[in-house]
Amino acid sequence: SVCQRIKKDVSCVVNEFGELRGLVGLGKSRRIELLPYTVSDVQTARLDAANPFSTRRQAALDGGLDGKIGLSGNLTMDFTINPDFGQVEADPSEVNLTAFETFFEEKRPFFVEGKNIFDYRLMIGDGDLSQDMLFYSRRIGRSPHYEPDLNDDEYIKAPQSTSILGACKVSGKTAGGWSIGMLDAVTQQEISEISYQGHTRRQTIEPLSNYWIGRLQKDFAQGRTSFGGMLTATNRKIADEHLNFLNRAAYTGGVDFRHQCHNREYILDVRTAFSHIRGDKEALLDIQTSSAHYFQRPDASHLHLDSSATAMSGQGGFAMIGKTGGGHWRYLLCELWRSPGLEMNDLGFMRRADFMMDLAWMAYQYWTPKWIFREFNINGDYYRFHNFGHEKIVDGIEANINAKLKNYWQLGMGFYREGPALDVSGLRGGPALVTPGGWGAWGRWSSDDRKDWQVSLNGFNRWNDDGITRFHNLNATLTVRPSRTLTLSLNPRYTLMSDNWQYLDEVDSEWGTRYLLARIRQKTLAMVMRLDYCITPTLTIQFYGQPFVSAGSYREFKRVTDARASRYDDRFATFSSSQVRYDSEEEIFTMDENNDSIGDYSIDKPDFNYRQFRSNLVMRWEYRPGSTLYLVWSQGRTGSESEGTFQYGRGMRELFRVYPENVFLIKFNHWFSL
Repeated sequence: SVCQRIKKDVSCVVNEFGELRGLVGLGKSRRIELLPYTVSDVQTARLDAANPFSTRRQAALDGGLDGKIGLSGNLTMDFTINPDFGQVEADPSEVNLTAFETFFEEKRPFFVEGKNIFDYRLMIGDGDLSQDMLFYSRRIGRSPHYEPDLNDDEYIKAPQSTSILGACKVSGKTAGGWSIGMLDAVTQQEISEISYQGHTRRQTIEPLSNYWIGRLQKDFAQGRTSFGGMLTATNRKIADEHLNFLNRAAYTGGVDFRHQCHNREYILDVRTAFSHIRGDKEALLDIQTSSAHYFQRPDASHLHLDSSATAMSGQGGFAMIGKTGGGHWRYLLCELWRSPGLEMNDLGFMRRADFMMDLAWMAYQYWTPKWIFREFNINGDYYRFHNFGHEKIVDGIEANINAKLKNYWQLGMGFYREGPALDVSGLRGGPALVTPGGWGAWGRWSSDDRKDWQVSLNGFNRWNDDGITRFHNLNATLTVRPSRTLTLSLNPRYTLMSDNWQYLDEVDSEWGTRYLLARIRQKTLAMVMRLDYCITPTLTIQFYGQPFVSAGSYREFKRVTDARASRYDDRFATFSSSQVRYDSEEEIFTMDENNDSIGDYSIDKPDFNYRQFRSNLVMRWEYRPGSTLYLVWSQGRTGSESEGTFQYGRGMRELFRVYPENVFLIKFNHWFSL
């Protein structure tokens, strides 16, 4: 074997790989592969005698086809008909109290394979902004958009996810330097059944939809320069009036250019994006008032809410220039922007629009062993956000150091400081709320990952200048490999959050719209457990399990009086204990403004205890090359109450007293090569 040495100061890695030569006399294959499958599953759950759809046991039999066709030496077409992903690991549990959706990683094999060609991110790095992208594959086969409003004594039977009727993907790179990617998927119309006193009605909860993605990129000068673009299209066949809140058509796209010079040490990277959506007035109004836009904000003069609009367009992107290789120093200048009308969430992912960010980053890297260090790097940056109304949102600085010691332990630490922020989402479409600045710090340590056991500790803390709002997170990972075929890992995580500005509700009163906030204290403890056991090269067992316990209690209820007041205490008025009443039977809090019944605001009791356990046990047997038998056991337990007291031991006992929902699945596929 030959080892190809890669220098530490290079900006790219793949182009430093060695070349494999001397392969001659290899036969050609037609490269047609078919993988039909059949799957049988049994689901068990607690019987609800009042629910006509409830059964103790429900069985189903299904099948489909996966395939692969070699179109040329470098292009491959993958297709699937009625795919099944029952063996895929479940998403982690969470309690999301923000205005934004959570980003989940893609785990389904059809979408994971070759996904780098379709990767069109609108930011570098690993923060939340790096998740903004034109194509977020989790949109295909997502949970249905519509949830019917049920009357008393009504029960519903509805699928948890949208079925993919079929999908086709072409991907590869030609000898001439063209990277090509195209994907098309069709999801079926989903219909729910609603029962009321023996009568059943059907209601559509997701329309028939088509998703299309196209990606094209050309390399020049041995890959030092590339130019390309991407287009996506979402089209829905909406025939029911109650689904008019969905866009009928949504199109996004962008052009990207990348150039490296001076032995690839310097880089210019530009990616642009545009969007155009069309739909009913209701759909466009929902988009304009969503958490990504909030056009209804009363203090945003640069935004305009158009209730008669049936189309909306926007643009965004990022541009970066800097030095990424050669020598010890690295630096970047970056500009990121999203216009107010940019909307990518039909087939992409975007938390919010209407901002511009300036970023300056610098780093020093040292890779020659010295003193106790094998290598280390120090970096820092300054960033500033402002909106398209030329208002500063927030600015901050941060510094980090990461090091690998001579014994292969790894250490890291850092801090950041942010000034007061203009929170445009804190009041869920109300005026922007000025929140205090704060400090943040993090640290990590991990042992030698070459050993049969490895331990890592990670911590993050944030303290706001108000002296109340803070966030603390501590997680650890223990990985043990008692043999070459067995790996065990535990990943406990503890989070404590205290937020003085947690949004509760918006109510209309005698004096106008009131925005209600509270101080929340939330504790969360979760444990991720994994087991990978390779009994033989063709027989493996994998286990994933996560118990999750979270509790939140609300105190110091308040209403916003002046969201932008310069003095902290002038931004809200706190209700006294005598002005807050609790009706235990109806679980309602009543907050009285000025002790006048005309000013009562009634809301559901916000305290919560949320418990969940998710697990997957998968046995995989490749009984012949390419052909596989899966045995899967998935279990879920979910419980909740409105107490708000965190007691992990009691929470775990209560969690495992919840009657489980089990899925037992057998999946059999057989590989044919033609």
